Amino acid sequence: MTNTPTAAPVSPAGAAEPSRWLRAPRPRASAAARLVCFPHAGGTANAFTALSAALPEDVELLAVQYPGRQDRRGEPCAQDLSELASGVAEALAGHDDRPLFLLGHSMGALVAFETARLLEERGTVARLFVSAARPPAQDWQEPDLTLVGDEELTAGLRRLGGIPEPLLADPEVAGEILRLLRADHRALLRHRCAPDTRVAAPVTVLLASADPKNSLEQMADWARHTAGGHEIAALSGGHFALLERPGESAPPLTRRIREDLARPPASGTSGTSGASGASAAQDAE
Repeated sequence: MTNTPTAAPVSPAGAAEPSRWLRAPRPRASAAARLVCFPHAGGTANAFTALSAALPEDVELLAVQYPGRQDRRGEPCAQDLSELASGVAEALAGHDDRPLFLLGHSMGALVAFETARLLEERGTVARLFVSAARPPAQDWQEPDLTLVGDEELTAGLRRLGGIPEPLLADPEVAGEILRLLRADHRALLRHRCAPDTRVAAPVTVLLASADPKNSLEQMADWARHTAGGHEIAALSGGHFALLERPGESAPPLTRRIREDLARPPASGTSGTSGASGASAAQDAE
């Protein structure tokens, strides 16, 4: 969205200039951990501003800014998700002085997963959170948006939610949203992942109860993509519940981050295997 101000780029320790990839809506120099957040298709770093405000002082949120939008509009959009993952992994090289937790929403979950794989080649990721996203080896059953007209695509966005109506009603802003959505969607359709591809970190799947695009049954396959165990935590709301209800989504994120920080290093990558209806319901309360 071209007319919405964004947080300033952040600089890694010892860097001469700030990163193009990372934004800190609320810098927290004394934070014990960093939560790196990856936007959905068509999204920007601003998507996580409200969530950053809802997190406690011991968690600093870094939001990823993909190329081709806002202050990076002059750059071409990425051709594939691995290109995004490589850029973010490189940008995070100077931010490993504190434990890193990754959180991806929708398409951003796949970028976060691929970034975690790259980061684990040189260190560790404490935990991967994925929201409103099917597992990486699954067919997402997404249509080719080059065959979908603007009016039909805009109507679909209204049904899915997540974008305020005044923005969709503004022709200039709506045109920019559709441009980014189509570009990111092309990268998403190109993504391929083998069924046995795994990260070492535990995976927490955030699933909204009224998400029309994802089901509990589909989320179960995230278990095969981690060696650290997986769990499913429930949120109330629709596809954009993570972003639209920060007061509800921040507590389960904070709880798991603090639990991982308190865990002895020898078992730091052990997660909770499987998904339980009881634990999911507890997170929704």
